Amino acid sequence: MSDGPDAEWWRSAVIYQVYPRSFADGNGDGTGDLAGVRQHLPYLRDLGVDAIWFTPWYASPLADGGYDVADYRAIDPAFGTLAEAEALIAEARELGIRTIVDVVPNHVSSEHRWFREALAAAPGSPERDRFWFADGKGPDGDEMPTRWVSSFQGEVWTRTTNPDGTPGQWYLHLFTPEQPDLNWDHPDVRREHEDVLRFWFDRGAAGIRIDSAALPVKDPALPEIPDTWGPGEHPHLDRDGLHDVYRAWRAVADAYDEPRVLVGEIWLPDPERFAQYLRPDEMHTAFNFDFMTRPWDAKELREAIRSTLEAHAPVGAPPTWVLSNHDVTRPVTRYGRQDSSFEFARKRFGTPTDLDLGRRRARAAALLTGALPGSLYLYQGDELGLPEADVPPGAIQDPMHFRSGGVDPGRDGCRVPLPWARSGASFGFGPDDGAPPWLPQPAGWGDLSVEAQDGDPGSMLALYRRMLAVRRAEPALHGDGLAWVDLPGAGDDVLAFVRGSSGGGPDGGPGGGPDGGRAVGCVVNLGADAVALPAGAEILLTSAPPSEPLEGVLPPDTAVWYHARPARPIPSSS
Repeated sequence: MSDGPDAEWWRSAVIYQVYPRSFADGNGDGTGDLAGVRQHLPYLRDLGVDAIWFTPWYASPLADGGYDVADYRAIDPAFGTLAEAEALIAEARELGIRTIVDVVPNHVSSEHRWFREALAAAPGSPERDRFWFADGKGPDGDEMPTRWVSSFQGEVWTRTTNPDGTPGQWYLHLFTPEQPDLNWDHPDVRREHEDVLRFWFDRGAAGIRIDSAALPVKDPALPEIPDTWGPGEHPHLDRDGLHDVYRAWRAVADAYDEPRVLVGEIWLPDPERFAQYLRPDEMHTAFNFDFMTRPWDAKELREAIRSTLEAHAPVGAPPTWVLSNHDVTRPVTRYGRQDSSFEFARKRFGTPTDLDLGRRRARAAALLTGALPGSLYLYQGDELGLPEADVPPGAIQDPMHFRSGGVDPGRDGCRVPLPWARSGASFGFGPDDGAPPWLPQPAGWGDLSVEAQDGDPGSMLALYRRMLAVRRAEPALHGDGLAWVDLPGAGDDVLAFVRGSSGGGPDGGPGGGPDGGRAVGCVVNLGADAVALPAGAEILLTSAPPSEPLEGVLPPDTAVWYHARPARPIPSSS
């Protein structure tokens, strides 16, 4: 296996999330595709990313944006072909960009071969054993086997119909009825997924992202969810048996000359349980959702950073930092609201947003996350400062909207196709003579396009390009250490830390970072008043627009990176 300096590239990588349906339309049918991604690989290279993570591009009825997979070994025709995927992986690698693909172990599509076979088979058959089929309760079996509630709201059981037209058994689906849950106690399920990993690793994928990674294993007794439960006692969340699954996956990943990477999507409030998935023989990294859901508040964000670093330290895994994804309201909109935190249950239509304030805070948040130790994930369009789009109700396609009875606006607002050009029928998303985009774009989308921002030094795109270039060039930002610092006169609304050293160098100047580089400090002002910058700060980068040169003070909602003597360190666990 490879043990060279690049073997642990994932520890500090910048990974760009591509939602294929909305990135770029190469053939003009209104849907983004692999041809569109291949056309824009130089853009991603110039942005400065190390890897691309693709949300599912597999054959799918798209009942849930591709997370209902019908065939893991085929690319959905709307996106292209397997040969195109192989070419894309190879072309990206030639530009220095690795590829991570999405795997969804909790469920498959109701159109998957296994589930069609299960519906055609009798109760108790081997075909049904791969899923969770159960008899209903009550004298006629009319009552669902459990009262569990779906992650998408609503019921988690759907009743089947027997060949003679009579009501049959029920099957479990934690998401939509089109996504039946797999039974991970079945050897076929385990063997098939390990084969799927090898299939994509053999084609050059550098790793996989594991969707809903804490859900697949269930309590076979199918009990009701208790009011309170201890570690590992929930019937379908964070079961201890999951760790055997991921140890087997890690063995598959480690068997390659260049070991492949496992990245988990793990929503768990308990940091100790979270960290168990990151032990050396399980996943390499997992998404840090705590930071992403916190409001724009210094105390809240500091606690998220502190608890995240503390949870990862015992297992030696790097944290991940992300401001949004294909499920979450975009930062420019979220940070411009009075309540700038995020919860699915509170995501509603019509919440007032100050976009200018949100954009300023999103710029500062980019520098904050970019300065933290670990890997950084960027969701497509955040580097353009795109706001959440207001998708007309009649155009919404997300099942979360419909299963909530129209109360939840759904997630389509962050999935609207990207603008690449100032003008044109789809702002460069597809050819002007092509079909309209699968989701409508706002009228002013061209003003935020890549073309509009490309030569503007004050644009969000320019800020991201500079940030990623400095992050790559500064050795101090490549290590694991972070020391909080106490800036004289700064109050509780300021976050300040140093990377690369916890104290001054031998000459009283900046401490040394990895490879002899200088320490890098980061200050973020989340308060209402300007604060003094550290004495002698040599500014590397600021989130303030060029029209606001810093003259010894840091304005509200602004971040800065600098070279300077670190201020008095505070223990990183405080």
